[in-house]
Amino acid sequence: MKKNFLKIAGILSVGVITLNSCGDKTEPPLVYFPDMYFPVAYDPLMKAQDPYSDHENEIPAFASRNGQTGLDPVTGTVAQNKDGVLPSEAPKPNDAEDYNRLYDESKKITSSPLNPANKEKDLERGKKLFDHTCAACHGTGGDGKGPIVESGAYSGVPNYADREITVGSVHYVLENGRNNMGSYAGQLNAGDRWRVAMYVMNEFKKQAAAPAAAENKDAAAKDAPADNANTKK
Repeated sequence: MKKNFLKIAGILSVGVITLNSCGDKTEPPLVYFPDMYFPVAYDPLMKAQDPYSDHENEIPAFASRNGQTGLDPVTGTVAQNKDGVLPSEAPKPNDAEDYNRLYDESKKITSSPLNPANKEKDLERGKKLFDHTCAACHGTGGDGKGPIVESGAYSGVPNYADREITVGSVHYVLENGRNNMGSYAGQLNAGDRWRVAMYVMNEFKKQAAAPAAAENKDAAAKDAPADNANTKK
């Protein structure tokens, strides 16, 4: 009798387990800690939404930044965007015609968004980044004669001194690439792209503009006597 009871109990247990395993999956059991199973991803530049209620998240630290959840890094940690310069919000080019149009518009930008008070430090870092990242093709002198070009493996890199560029157009190329040069947005953050662009303009275009400045100075000197004569009259 006892053996029959155990046999029946065993059969019933297996049946219950089988029925439960094949049950309706559209009604899962209660989850006590939903955030462990369904994590909520926050966009650090967007206003946070409380996932467990209908009201918006108004935590003071977020509210003071217009809802942004990205706060200052903890002391001693590495800041991901210490410059506070966000990537360009300009539309990305869809085709060659669009690229050229946006490139021409970028030439209208003649100053970087970085703090002018840090210009010397920015140029110093820009030089370091240029030498490490760009000089292999462009050359440390910006003449397009880097070691890769000199080796014969690559050609057609222009001399900065011969080009009509601005800090905005240099930054645009760093962000979007140009011709055979790919984008460096993955290698340089937003602030560092501006630093490299600043260094290119300061180091290489300054030399190209020097003769023109000298010519203007000579022209002004020639005009000086005439101006003096007119003043005496």
